[in-house]
Amino acid sequence: MFTGLVEEVGECQWLRRTTDAVQLTIAAHMIPKSVRTGDSVAINGCCLTVTAHRKDQLSFDLLEETLQRTNLGKLRPGSPVNLERAMAADGRLGGHFVQGHVDGIGTVKDLLERRGDLRIEITIPEGFAQYIAYKGSIGVNGVSLTVAEVNDETFAVWIIPHTRAHTNLSDLAVGEAVNLEFDILAKYAERILNGRRE
Repeated sequence: MFTGLVEEVGECQWLRRTTDAVQLTIAAHMIPKSVRTGDSVAINGCCLTVTAHRKDQLSFDLLEETLQRTNLGKLRPGSPVNLERAMAADGRLGGHFVQGHVDGIGTVKDLLERRGDLRIEITIPEGFAQYIAYKGSIGVNGVSLTVAEVNDETFAVWIIPHTRAHTNLSDLAVGEAVNLEFDILAKYAERILNGRRE
């Protein structure tokens, strides 16, 4: 479980195929010093297991499904990535409940800057519009954000200068893919309602 509060922005060193898997290696300053092999770390909101680490590097093995359902397969050397360690049992929940299970990929449709704040409009993947509510929570590249606007095809969020400075959202461009995780409460509510209808 994660909170959607990014702890560090790392940098993709390489994404390469081995005989057994696709390996992603990330360079970072803080998080590699505080994790062990087997720990969970969210990369752009996708929960991955640390397979190797050094003082300034983390490595992960990626499934083909992960490459297809997230933006991790699009990473290139130098790409910035949001990093968050799994929440400790006694930790504070500053964002919202984020599982690290990416539901789909959205595309940045528009960017608007106003007095240091940034409005990001993102397309909604087909079949997920029902999980987005005005003033509800959503995970974008692992960042817990509040929905400011929503229609059937897109939604928009605003990010403040602090979020811009401490996540990779400030590096987004129109047309870029972002990982989306919809609010778990909305997904469970739909499941319950569908069960009652059946």
